[in-house]
Amino acid sequence: MRVLLATCGSRGDVEPLVALAVRLRARGAEVRMCAPPDCADRLAEVGVPHLPLGRSARPAAAGEAKPLTAEDMLRFTTETIAMQFDRIPAAAEGCDAVVTTGLLAAALGVRSVAEKLGIPYFYAFHCPSYVPSPYYAPPPPLGEPPAPEGTDIRALWERNNQSAFRRYGAPLNSQRAAIGLPPVEDIFEHGYTDHPWMAADQVLAPLQPTDLDAVQTGAWILPDERPLSPEMEAFLDAGTPPVYLGFGSLRAPADAAKVAIEAIRAHGRRVILSRGWADLVLPDDRDDCFATGEVNQQVLFRRVAAVIHHGGAGTTHVATRAGAPQILVPQIADQPYYAGRVAELGIGVAHDGPTPTFESLSAALTTALAPETRVRAEAVAGTVLTDGAAAAADLLFAAVGEEKPAVPA
Repeated sequence: MRVLLATCGSRGDVEPLVALAVRLRARGAEVRMCAPPDCADRLAEVGVPHLPLGRSARPAAAGEAKPLTAEDMLRFTTETIAMQFDRIPAAAEGCDAVVTTGLLAAALGVRSVAEKLGIPYFYAFHCPSYVPSPYYAPPPPLGEPPAPEGTDIRALWERNNQSAFRRYGAPLNSQRAAIGLPPVEDIFEHGYTDHPWMAADQVLAPLQPTDLDAVQTGAWILPDERPLSPEMEAFLDAGTPPVYLGFGSLRAPADAAKVAIEAIRAHGRRVILSRGWADLVLPDDRDDCFATGEVNQQVLFRRVAAVIHHGGAGTTHVATRAGAPQILVPQIADQPYYAGRVAELGIGVAHDGPTPTFESLSAALTTALAPETRVRAEAVAGTVLTDGAAAAADLLFAAVGEEKPAVPA
């Protein structure tokens, strides 16, 4: 069986597909991935052929970032969808299935191409609030203000679907018409399908019934056996467990690193700062802080006192599995959902709002560093399933593989 995996997002969107790719390959499938150019090194590490698709997913530097106008958004959407129609056909040639994750924009063109080629298409998402449901309110449409407080959840989803059609409908249907496909009216169902997979843990992100016939596989996480650097090992061994601070692939709020380090120091703790895509820097050269780039979080998080992060699905799952108390400072998309779940489970704190202050983080650290939070975090860690990618591979082989001979390893 040959499988094309596709996404247009950041590391958090790519990494689950890496886990699935490794699982599929272990079962004899041949796998390739369409993804942004940023992930070339990561895919090379695991030997997955990379077909670059789209622009860099890295945000512009703080000084270069400009607010996007409606015209900018329309142009970006049109270019993204057109690129999928242009590049995906060659990438999907000879494939028996296509699996997409991430933003809706990453799915629309891919599904249409798979439809034209007659290739089974599957979509996976990482948070319950991503698909229509009476139980979860969606994030506000991109670039639009939140709806009035108290708006019915069904009305919120209808608002989002209409907004998605305004953004994606014309460029998508223009491309579909050009290859002889009928127009799409329901943007969500087209991108997500009527039977999507949720690649998230059942304890951390329990799936309530949705309007689509979704199935929960568990999180797709590839076990990471890379050692920590000698320098980091020396830092960890030189004192009490530090607090990890990082915002992943996001631009961090202004002065977030400086404010957080001040709060952590006020609690008598040392700091490991993840530079991330925001290129965060230490405020001084004191020896109680250590700055790092790419690191094995699965190993590191087992050795820290707490984790302060943005609340992305990947980081939240890794920290939860490691039994590390967390402070989530959510910025966008699914991050408020995961912040709420961490608080509900008693394994950490959901920061109120996207911009931390010394006072707000100090209060959050008091809770996160309390012994009872550590006990609860370690208890929940033991309930988190570890192999959702294997479950997804089973689903894919059941849907497609029985009719196709496996590719020799």
